[in-house]
Amino acid sequence: MSAVTASLCSTLLFVGVFVFVSADQKIIKAESGQKNVTLPCRAPKNSSITGVEWTRADLGDEYVLLYKDDQLDPTNQRPSFKNRVDLQDRQMKDADVSLILKNVMINDTGTYKCEAFIRGTNMRKRANLVSDPISIVTLKVDPPGHTGGSVGLIVGLIVPALLLVAAVAGFLIYRKRKQQNRDFN
Repeated sequence: MSAVTASLCSTLLFVGVFVFVSADQKIIKAESGQKNVTLPCRAPKNSSITGVEWTRADLGDEYVLLYKDDQLDPTNQRPSFKNRVDLQDRQMKDADVSLILKNVMINDTGTYKCEAFIRGTNMRKRANLVSDPISIVTLKVDPPGHTGGSVGLIVGLIVPALLLVAAVAGFLIYRKRKQQNRDFN
C-alpha cells in the first residue's frame, strides 16, 4: 500500500469515526442497585410530539418504553422493563422525552435509542417515528460497590506492584547468596 493510499485510508477512518460519534451520543454510568438513572433525550423544540419510543438493539422487536395516546403501551415491552421505566415528564414540556430507569441492574447495560412520534413529519412505516433517532445513550452498569475503574487501570497498577515485589525479592536473594559466598570463602 502506498503512503498516499495509507494516508487516505486513515483520514477516511478518522472522518468515519468522527461522524459516527455525534453530539447526540452519550455515555451514562450507573451502579447496580442504584435507585434511578436518567437517560437524556430531547425532541426538536416546538415540535408536536405525540409519542416516544425507547429501544435497545439487542431486544429485537421488544422495546424498553412506548408512550403514545397519552399513556404507556406495555403491549410489546420487554418484561424486564415493565414497571421499571417512565418518562421524566409525560407532558413532554420543553421537548424533554428522557427515560427514567428504576432499580438499575447489570442487565440494563446497553445502547438505548430514543425516537419520537412527531405530527406533520415524514414518518417511518414501522411505528410512525421520525427517520433518525433523537438520541443514542450507552448505559454502563457496574456491580455494587464498584469504584468505576477499568480492568486496564487495575492491571496497570497490579503489574508494576508485582514487578516491584519480584525485584525486591530477587535483590534479597542475591544479597543473601553473596553473603553466603563471603562466609564460605
